[in-house]
Amino acid sequence: MEITLTGSLGNIGSPLAKDLISKGHVVTVISSDPKKKSTIEALGAKPAIGSVEDAEFLTSAFSGADAVYVMEPPVDFFDKELDIEAYYGKLGRNFVKAILDSGVQHVVHLSSIGAHTNKGNGMLHFHHLVENILRELPANISLTHVRALAIYYNLLSFVPGIKYTGKITANYGGDDVIAWVSPLDVADAIAEELELPAQGRKFRYVVSDELSCNEAAAILGTAIGIPDLKWEVISDEQQQAKLVSIGMAPNQAAGLVEMNAAMHTGELFKDYEQHRPSSLGKVKMSDYAKEFAKAYNA
Repeated sequence: MEITLTGSLGNIGSPLAKDLISKGHVVTVISSDPKKKSTIEALGAKPAIGSVEDAEFLTSAFSGADAVYVMEPPVDFFDKELDIEAYYGKLGRNFVKAILDSGVQHVVHLSSIGAHTNKGNGMLHFHHLVENILRELPANISLTHVRALAIYYNLLSFVPGIKYTGKITANYGGDDVIAWVSPLDVADAIAEELELPAQGRKFRYVVSDELSCNEAAAILGTAIGIPDLKWEVISDEQQQAKLVSIGMAPNQAAGLVEMNAAMHTGELFKDYEQHRPSSLGKVKMSDYAKEFAKAYNA
């Protein structure tokens, strides 16, 4: 198959590209960074250097592909001028235009927990927005939304706080049970969906481990030499103030606070619980702890 991937060589894109190439697929990797060209070529993939904000470029990169993988790149949550809904809305419409104009018939989209609803999901709302935009594609185009759970690498945001206070603090934690996922397991799921025959419309949750925050803190703490590491729950107001104090845009901080609050109440995971996959991924928190420790000690 000829497969085009957005997402460059990130935490998911890199293992995804390697997996597909190893299986004999002809892979094109889109990246906005010209410096990635040689690295992409070294993997055995074709580089397509340009921006996903450019619909004409996307159309060219998608043309001739049997399947495409689309994902929304992260943005700077410290940018006080950012209109996140407008940005991701335009990006979603770019995907639709490029898919239609290129004639692609099989699309796999990286989405997220929380994409099932338009309320109470905070900063995850844009995933709901983009899912709905992509659903405007004609019914003959196969579309799968791969919804990732709480990705392990987001735990790295707690490293400065652990070093400064000796604990994790957030407006979720303690005994809250969280469904976690490794980017490697997400990449495996995306590869599987890309290789499947066209199947109409569906979504799929991907999860690697289900642990309470206290259990996660114990595993991570042991890996970094703090076996009694605590995960303390603070109020929404305290979380908002903490984020704003480090320079995050107030509206983006509010979105993160709302998302965390929905994890604390369990509301964010209700749809996942109704559509839980039959099996968990292979990369457990104990496996990820080695990577966390490496970053902590760097």
